[in-house]
Amino acid sequence: MTSVVGIDFGAQSTKIGVARNKGIDIITNEVSNRQTPSLVGFSARSRHIGEAAKTQETSNLKNTVGNLKRLIGRTFSDPDVQIEQEYTVSQLCDVNGQAGVEVNYLGKREKFSAVQLVAMYLTKIRDITSKELKLPVSDVTVSVPAWFTDVQRRAMLDAGEIAGLKILRLINDTTATALGYGITKLDLPGPEEKPRRVMFVDIGYSDYTASVVEFRKGELNVKSTAYDRHFGGRNFDKALTEHFAEEFKEKFKIDIRSNPKAWSRTLAAAEKLKKILSANPAAPMSIESLMEDVDVRALVKREELEEMVKSLLDRVTVPLEQALAEAKLKPEDIDYIEMVGGCTRVPAIKDAVSKFFGKTLSFTLNQDEAIARGCAFSCAILSPVFRVRDFSVHDIVTYPIEFTWEQSADIPDEDTSLTVFNRGNVMPSTKILTFYRKQPFDLEARYAQPDQLPGKINPWVGRFSVKGVKADANDDFMICKLKARLNLHGILNVESGYYVEDVEVEEPVAEEGEKKEGDAMDTDKGDEQPKKTRKVKKQVRKGDLPISTGTAALEQSIKDTWQERENSMYMEDKLIAETDEKKNELEGTIYEMRDKIETIYADFASEDEKDKLRAKLTDLEDWLYEDGEDATKSVYVSKLDEIRFVAGPIIQRHREKQDAERQAIEEEAAKKRAEEEAKRKAEEEAKKGAEEKKEDKPDAEMTDAPTEGEAAPEAAEKQ
Repeated sequence: MTSVVGIDFGAQSTKIGVARNKGIDIITNEVSNRQTPSLVGFSARSRHIGEAAKTQETSNLKNTVGNLKRLIGRTFSDPDVQIEQEYTVSQLCDVNGQAGVEVNYLGKREKFSAVQLVAMYLTKIRDITSKELKLPVSDVTVSVPAWFTDVQRRAMLDAGEIAGLKILRLINDTTATALGYGITKLDLPGPEEKPRRVMFVDIGYSDYTASVVEFRKGELNVKSTAYDRHFGGRNFDKALTEHFAEEFKEKFKIDIRSNPKAWSRTLAAAEKLKKILSANPAAPMSIESLMEDVDVRALVKREELEEMVKSLLDRVTVPLEQALAEAKLKPEDIDYIEMVGGCTRVPAIKDAVSKFFGKTLSFTLNQDEAIARGCAFSCAILSPVFRVRDFSVHDIVTYPIEFTWEQSADIPDEDTSLTVFNRGNVMPSTKILTFYRKQPFDLEARYAQPDQLPGKINPWVGRFSVKGVKADANDDFMICKLKARLNLHGILNVESGYYVEDVEVEEPVAEEGEKKEGDAMDTDKGDEQPKKTRKVKKQVRKGDLPISTGTAALEQSIKDTWQERENSMYMEDKLIAETDEKKNELEGTIYEMRDKIETIYADFASEDEKDKLRAKLTDLEDWLYEDGEDATKSVYVSKLDEIRFVAGPIIQRHREKQDAERQAIEEEAAKKRAEEEAKRKAEEEAKKGAEEKKEDKPDAEMTDAPTEGEAAPEAAEKQ
């Protein structure tokens, strides 16, 4: 059995959707939460991922990394990565040209790239899912922002591979939401009718996306997507925290900017406050012993928060305007505005969007879980094991991609560049490029408009070297065909190359007046005249052209090294967890035995045995809190065995008595059952006998009726 899993990989938290019970469920993690913090932490003993990282985040700020999807596929020098440094205390750094982090791990300074960090996190998500489904997990669909470039998408696939996952599709966030919306709606217009137009507004923790999507029965077409990469819940949290920093400095004479722990605690309180202000006009906030033993208090009104983020709120309608302009639509052309993402709960945002469209907003989807549900549907569609209602998804190209090549010496006026995939083209998409060449040649693919890319991402996408090209016997050009494909992940490849030859072939020519197929009248089939033919040139495929490819994907050797490293860290973490489990078991057993020898085991041990067991427990307790703090798993197991050795005979006697009592109870119950059965049978027999007797007796006794004039005997007597 294969599992079908959709992962909404968020900047703050991740949701997991699975297909089961004829629907999509959002599963819970080890602490029964429906979302898992997108955090990876490191310590002197092991790694802490997800909930475990969140638990120790405040005490381990420098070694806890978040916003993983904002780092993957970036270089350290990218201005966007420098912005991320404002949101994390851990030290971002350069790892093989990629953005990464430097942390203390197992007692030494270590560097990990963003791809490694995401792989660590996805391994945790895989384990949570596997545990819940009681199945191994490999096939998944993962959501990414629509603005992710080729290098970021490849990095996500690499991270998935290192985590042992097969990513069937990287799907854009709003496209996943649209799929979850469309596949469950049974009232979509038919193929000939006007499509339903929906604007999906998704504002999450760190970014904002608006997509116009057209729906017809069984399909969705993304018409346009616009975004603001620096607009989300965390901007509100930061604005509030900056406000508190000023207020606390003035009111309580403390500077939280100088204390990362105090800043972090204020940020967490600000996030809670923001959520309360979405539902209430004002909210209090207090933190005990924030720093220098000072307790702080504050009260914020909703209008004050809106004033703090005014510059942000002024940008709310910009992505909406861009998305409409690109789809060549007006606000009134949109039928529904579906709001998803935690930040769309902010009243000021809802008001601005509603006012812009002049209509009521829709909240028919779960704001936090819509993307995960859509991802799971996408995975189910692509998975061979699940049958899903047919629903086709047509996404669009976000950034135009052009190919460039060196001019052929034999074709002086040849163009040397061509935009092959334009912004807004349907994706996935395949294009055939034709070249006339006499020798091997190279092409380069790059983004045609680098200024549109996020941050300072390199516009270069890939280099493709076409081999095996040579002139023919007449020193003529070889006609080379290359198949360029932008696949369903949104990743570009030149998938194959081949060469063709112009070959003359004869094909029949239809004559005037000749009966066409399907004519009503059949003519006399006399002597059939030979058909007229004409010679035409057709291109016939003659052979393949090998292509060597260079892209931004990780080299296999690096991937293999990182995968080995991930596996060894994973096994190390597992051993640490099992060791802690045995240590806790030992501690629990000491207390449990100490209690039981005085209570339930008291009658089953001699005074000598009791003394021996008490002494053993005291020895082990002293050892545990002195030398046994960091022992290995096997040592804890051997200490547990020592307790069992001393307590074994006592436990055995107790168990034997319990077994004897249980057996006596069972025998008594069996005896009672047998007696009841015998009684029931006897009653049935008696009932059966009575019924048989009744059947043998005649219905009524026959007596001779007195003849007319003859009195009945009783009457005669009375007279």
